[in-house]
Amino acid sequence: MGRPLRIEFDGAFYHVTSRGDERKEIFNTISDRLRFLEYLSSATTRYGAVIHCFCMMGNHYHLFLQTPHGNLSQIMRHINGAYTIYYNVKRNHTGHLFQGRYKAIVVEADQYALELSRYVHLNPVRAGIVDAPEDYRWSSYSSYIGIHQRPPWLDISFIMAMFGADLSVGQQRYRAFVEDLIGKEYDSPLEHTVASTILGGADFVQDIVADHLGPGIEHPDVPALRALNRRFAVENIIAKAHELVDEPKLAREVALHICHRYSGETLKNIGVHFGFGDSAVVKVSTRLEVRFNSEKALREKVKEVLRALGRGTPV
Repeated sequence: MGRPLRIEFDGAFYHVTSRGDERKEIFNTISDRLRFLEYLSSATTRYGAVIHCFCMMGNHYHLFLQTPHGNLSQIMRHINGAYTIYYNVKRNHTGHLFQGRYKAIVVEADQYALELSRYVHLNPVRAGIVDAPEDYRWSSYSSYIGIHQRPPWLDISFIMAMFGADLSVGQQRYRAFVEDLIGKEYDSPLEHTVASTILGGADFVQDIVADHLGPGIEHPDVPALRALNRRFAVENIIAKAHELVDEPKLAREVALHICHRYSGETLKNIGVHFGFGDSAVVKVSTRLEVRFNSEKALREKVKEVLRALGRGTPV
């Protein structure tokens, strides 16, 4: 398997993870965690990183960050490199601390920032470490809901702006948004990642491929990304849905929903294929999506079709 794509441009948003070598612990003491936070801070001052969310687990961490200067590699060399040196010197250890290179997914922030922030902040709950995310000290969640002072290097404004201008009201709304999923089964937003590299709608994926992986840029993964876009033509979605969903009416609804969410086609063009107007396309797609919450089998069937189309690679 080839090295992961590294897509860097000014203003890009990323979900970044890095795991301990052989999945070993990378944070053994409180001092380790505090030192890692110092490197996040210095990444913002020295390299211009904008860190929106973080969560430090035992053997890995999650970051949701933005790079105004298109320098993710530089930022990550600083964070992982400086922390590795600190960790090894402290323990008189040599060798790798992290398992290979960090994993970075380019994110369409307008569509996925909220879901990703919730996913990051619920990590300790999913892992069974705490019952409520505010009980976990080593994430940015407590800063978002106002129970701890926000470190000056953490930027919560981008996400909190989606909950209104009043900060105190926004904190309550954000808390309700995150805690709404506690105790419920839900899908990770990262399951919609394309080629383990891009998280966004079809238009976003196509723009990234055209702007940053276009002609003249050699990489073995580029043909796969282009083939992926072709597979998301409306005709291919319809054919694959009818191949994998036994009930014709449901297959048609699943196909319409996937076309609406992932094809990048206009509502008018989608409607032509299904004999619907624009508003009917949205209504049918939304109605099916609402059913996902109570019908696990339906949710899994849609995911099966998406995987068959090349979308939804597990992370």
